[in-house]
Amino acid sequence: MLHAVSGWIFDLDGTLVDSLPGIAASLNRALATVGQNTHAPLAIRRFIGDGAGMLVRRALPQGTEDMRKHILEVFRDDYAATWQHGTVPYDSIPELLEFLRNQGVKLAVLSNKPHDFTTSIVKTLFPGVFDVVLGQRDGIPHKPDPAGLRQILDSPGWPGTGNWLVGDSVMDLQTARAGGIDAIAVSWGYHDRDVLRAQNPARLVDSVAELGECLRAEIP
Repeated sequence: MLHAVSGWIFDLDGTLVDSLPGIAASLNRALATVGQNTHAPLAIRRFIGDGAGMLVRRALPQGTEDMRKHILEVFRDDYAATWQHGTVPYDSIPELLEFLRNQGVKLAVLSNKPHDFTTSIVKTLFPGVFDVVLGQRDGIPHKPDPAGLRQILDSPGWPGTGNWLVGDSVMDLQTARAGGIDAIAVSWGYHDRDVLRAQNPARLVDSVAELGECLRAEIP
């Protein structure tokens, strides 16, 4: 049985939204500008989770740093203009978040996606829902370093106890552990279920409905 909670921190890609189609399309267009091989979306699925720089490095492991820098810049420009065409909330996620919001639960997003993209996506797809939204920013280590998590936990008005992180990746689970809070892993995202189970999360859920049951049961 989980403890009663008052603050939920969510990962974005693979947890709240299916962003793989948009990421894959922009990455492949960026690779094509320099004549590099493109990748199938299922391959790109394995590249996601550690920020845009690592996404490009995994897509082009043998490239030079100058080439990777160019591809990263092209990717960011393309993604900024086109992410809306390949990013959608998972079914029932908006309704679940709205329910939690109406119950007075504090909600945050913590993502390794660049901060400008993170805030733009959350503002567009989940307007007025989240109390704190943090993406990857210069000078702040990305997950699994807990620096961003601690910023959320230290935010004015954020509950001092009873916080949980919900995510689809090993990085999310490691971030929660490093920050001293528990985590719920979701299996519909970009990391395989067996990999998540090996991290021993407090809970591992396989559907948004199951996550909803878990969260609803813990509202004081």
